[in-house]
Amino acid sequence: MRLIRKITEKIDRRNPIKYARKIGVKVGKECRFTGNPRWGSEPWLIQVENHVLLSAEVNFVTHDAGTFLFRDTEEYKDVFKFAPIVIHDNCFIGMRSTLLPGIEIGPNSVVAAGSVVTHSVPPGEVWGGVPAHFIETTKEYADKCKETKLPYDIQAYNTDMKAELLRVTHQAYKFFK
Repeated sequence: MRLIRKITEKIDRRNPIKYARKIGVKVGKECRFTGNPRWGSEPWLIQVENHVLLSAEVNFVTHDAGTFLFRDTEEYKDVFKFAPIVIHDNCFIGMRSTLLPGIEIGPNSVVAAGSVVTHSVPPGEVWGGVPAHFIETTKEYADKCKETKLPYDIQAYNTDMKAELLRVTHQAYKFFK
């Protein structure tokens, strides 16, 4: 029976959004997950709204197991800490980020790769680091990206992405041989 469950889960995980919904994550429209996030032990406490991109290996932690240390004492009897995680519309969560209990990622926000988000991210901001902190507004980030945009040929990109990326990056980065 355990082997059948493992095989079924492996098959289900081929479609990460369908799998997330199956285990209780609320997922909105136009979302993309690159790989399978780690949903933790309470996936039904997680809400991902519309037009959200989750990069690979994002970790969702909806509880604080540190209460294990003291919850068996009389003073802290049965103290548990569980809290939801909400990612609002139009957000990007970078690879290997960790989102802790009780946080919200505001609309139009970015969480940089490898970040540990311990506090809610306000709308329209880029946060990163360990612990995650404010870096800049998403408007400032978008403007920077526009200013440093490489000269891609979009038709070439659509025809042969690898060749076009190699062409442009070789041009832009002389150390790349």
